[in-house]
Amino acid sequence: MLGVARGAPGYVCVMKALTYQGREHVSVEDVPDPRIEEPTDAVVRVTSTAICGSDLHLYRMLGMYIDPGDVLGHETMGVVEEVGAEVQNIKPGDRVVVPFNISCGHCFMCDKDLFAQCETTQVRDQDKGAALFGFSKLYGQVPGGQAEYLRVPMAHFGPIPVPGDVPDERMLYLSDILPTAWQAVRYADVHPGDSLAVFGLGPVGQFAVRAARALGIERVIGVDLVRERLEMAARYGAEILDTSSVDDVPGAVQDLTDGRGADAVIDAVGMEAHGSPVAAAGQMLAGRLPKSVARPMMEKAGIDRLDALRNAIGSVRRGGTASVVGVYGGAADPMNMMQLFDKGVQLRMGQAHVKRWIDEIMPFVTDDADPLGTGDLATHHLPLSEAPHGYDIFQKKEDGCIKVVLHP
Repeated sequence: MLGVARGAPGYVCVMKALTYQGREHVSVEDVPDPRIEEPTDAVVRVTSTAICGSDLHLYRMLGMYIDPGDVLGHETMGVVEEVGAEVQNIKPGDRVVVPFNISCGHCFMCDKDLFAQCETTQVRDQDKGAALFGFSKLYGQVPGGQAEYLRVPMAHFGPIPVPGDVPDERMLYLSDILPTAWQAVRYADVHPGDSLAVFGLGPVGQFAVRAARALGIERVIGVDLVRERLEMAARYGAEILDTSSVDDVPGAVQDLTDGRGADAVIDAVGMEAHGSPVAAAGQMLAGRLPKSVARPMMEKAGIDRLDALRNAIGSVRRGGTASVVGVYGGAADPMNMMQLFDKGVQLRMGQAHVKRWIDEIMPFVTDDADPLGTGDLATHHLPLSEAPHGYDIFQKKEDGCIKVVLHP
């Protein structure tokens, strides 16, 4: 923004933003400044924005659905700069968190609190649900929030006002990963006295552990192979299972649960699980092919790494629930339907309906005691100019990186 106020003399209509440039190649570039395009729009000056595990899917393997120059990012908060004529719920100067899914608040799906399936913003040409910020042609190719400013469609409903002087670090995660983890726990249908196994202790898995504990679930088993992640989950009361030290993960979970298995499991890993070398090779190949070849391969072949999901299903007790919150992208992945049917497993999954859960979560994030440990998740705070480095260390799990927050 070159240090000049919006609309002032000498104002230059460009800003800095993190853009996709190719497989494992992102860079901060000058891009057109966002503006009000519809009466339900707002423009937000970004104060904090985070790198999500879903961003890494675009960074590494879903490039066939994204164009060079597209602005990434969907975990965003900031200060309202402008609003359209039909936006009455927020005003310039307000601090807001922006949910990652773009929903109207009044369609058939929104009336059922299924905001990730909003019929007003559904990306019908891709047969997908509600549009998302910064997440490829599959979800509307809407410019993302890893930038100095963000245009927010459906601002008459979406943005979440930040109460009082609550710091960014306690509010930012309401944009995605905290409601995602909360929904995962709610979908798991666990109750005090039940056991819950959380597969994958990245940012969503960490919050799933903390949300479950906050909701009275005393027995939470955290499953991962990265030492820093296991140690963090243990600080919040999880029993930890290091998958690098066991050959039979479901057997190990059963040993911890009287041979029965966990009452519910959460898969917070998704398509890039460790332990699936053949699928990993398929993903690598798809990521390097021309888009015209890669898209049909992704859409017709089963190339997700399903090791975490298979372990989760193997670890849940008969009649239990598997809550899948890790993102999957292959359309023909093989599943052990016999096992699922025979065990009577209930399977629930999907994008988080962010605003459905905000009223439940807000008391926890506004509590000065910070019971969900929102201030104890980000391991790296970086300026926007260092975003490429943030992607690199997050992808490679280097330097103890668990979560990266960027500050434009």
